[in-house]
Amino acid sequence: MAWNIVHVTHEAVQKMGGIGTVLEGLLTAKAYQKAVRRSILVGPLLSPSEEANLSETGRVLFSSISGAGDDRTAQILEPVVRDYNVNLVYGTRVVRGNERAVEAEVLLVDAADLNPRIERNFKFNLYRHLGLESDRYETVDDYLLYLNIAEAAYEAVKRLLKRSSGPHFVLAHEYMGVPVALKAHLDRDPKFRTVFYAHEVSTVRDLIEADAGHDIRIYNLMDRALSLGLSLDDVFGDYSAFYRHALVCQTHHLDAIFAVGDLVVQELHFLDPAFQTSAIQRVYNGVPALQVDWESRSGSRKLLQEYAQNLVGITPDVIFTHVTRPVISKAIWRDFRVLGHLDTMFAAEAMSGVFFILSSGFGQRSEADILSMEAEYGWPVGHQLGAPDLVGPEEDIWRALWEFNRQATAIQAVFVNQFGWDRKSCGKRMPAQMGFENLRLGTDVEFGQSIYEPFGIAALEPLSSGALCVVSSKSGCLGFVDQVAGGAKSRNLVVADYVTLREERDLDSLRELGAAERDWIEGERSWEVASQVMDRLPHSDQDRAALIEEGYKLAKKMSWERVCEDQFLPGLKRLEGIERS
Repeated sequence: MAWNIVHVTHEAVQKMGGIGTVLEGLLTAKAYQKAVRRSILVGPLLSPSEEANLSETGRVLFSSISGAGDDRTAQILEPVVRDYNVNLVYGTRVVRGNERAVEAEVLLVDAADLNPRIERNFKFNLYRHLGLESDRYETVDDYLLYLNIAEAAYEAVKRLLKRSSGPHFVLAHEYMGVPVALKAHLDRDPKFRTVFYAHEVSTVRDLIEADAGHDIRIYNLMDRALSLGLSLDDVFGDYSAFYRHALVCQTHHLDAIFAVGDLVVQELHFLDPAFQTSAIQRVYNGVPALQVDWESRSGSRKLLQEYAQNLVGITPDVIFTHVTRPVISKAIWRDFRVLGHLDTMFAAEAMSGVFFILSSGFGQRSEADILSMEAEYGWPVGHQLGAPDLVGPEEDIWRALWEFNRQATAIQAVFVNQFGWDRKSCGKRMPAQMGFENLRLGTDVEFGQSIYEPFGIAALEPLSSGALCVVSSKSGCLGFVDQVAGGAKSRNLVVADYVTLREERDLDSLRELGAAERDWIEGERSWEVASQVMDRLPHSDQDRAALIEEGYKLAKKMSWERVCEDQFLPGLKRLEGIERS
């Protein structure tokens, strides 16, 4: 095999979230490197400064903005700039993952001044052939951003790959990549294959986050509706006004769909009956599979204990962590529910714990701001509302944490609202030797009780280091766990089941499930989760060593190498024989 793969994503220049993590895992896997000749990361050029970002991590080979580049590349790309009236920046960047670094091509498109005739014609053809009504989303900047780069991006890719034999795979990572894939689909070039890489189902995420009953109501409604042959529109009404829904619903036209979890498949089936006959393949995400030695584990744990002592005066018996984005889907309130029960259990056993939340809704605070907040009011133990400290969703996390700390006696929580986990990023009270890897290697319990989690890589990152990983029963990673473990239970995984109801209920009864009942269910189930955590916590170095061994065995079977070799590449291989007319 010597394929060319075009990854269309908003994380083309740098990792910003889950898709960037997936790209790092895939592109650096040995199996991927062996099978793929060229990888081109395609995305929007959001500002001219992104050219500078690209030059910092790689090389700029062509830029219609600065004029950088060589004559050969300019001959390839300048016609696209001229004909479409766009800016293009093309080059390479280094992608790091799986303990190695590889080079990938990057193509960025600025279509702010796109030729209006080309824009109108593309929208017309999307409507004529696929029924996509772009005029409904004319005021949605996010929709227009990805729609307008599509034709110029595709034309540039075709020119870059002109001398390369096929097949060329266009992978649309989430709704952002769909317009480019739709353009390739309409073009019908026999060398190209199109895939929707479904990292989630935006419509279902939107439903769950906005609903007072969250995952408990929506997933039970979905299960019941599917058993009755009903779709999302039948249960929740017409959702076509939501532009992400409209784009995702078009992906059944593509050659294949890669779904990162079992629930994503089910959600697509619920989304639109057309997906019932789509070629949907499970391509799970991978997890880090690092063979952790005892010295690294114990040394990292001691650093976290030292940091806790410096901050709150406790050398904890148990270290809890949650590395996450400050969004409602991560359900951080459930962490405090579980910790409330554990606080009582710990007090009875004369145990102590510290809970570190690492989450930022602001970006990277400057070292000067961190030192100032630390000196003025004891950040990150103390906080103040407003920049450079608490902003946006961080405020709700802080209020929940403050209330928990006010009542707790054995466990204290600390909110580190900062990107980075070292002294420069987090202040003078952090041990000088500390790095982000110590947070993952040293934790005892990592929370991930999301109300919506298509896979959940972050919650499993400490698996190899022997941590207990607390994940929601609706986390997509559990399907992968069941597959590789043959149904056997892992002591390292604590499954928090907030969704399964005690009795079967009809559709009308499920519609009535609201905030009060969800609150009662979460209170009951959080005690069950806390009891599981308490039962499985290691009480000796021998217990911890056993958890490291078992966690690594499981993670190794779920590594990016295994995902790439057993799922991703075979999924593409099945598309090679598709005929194009």
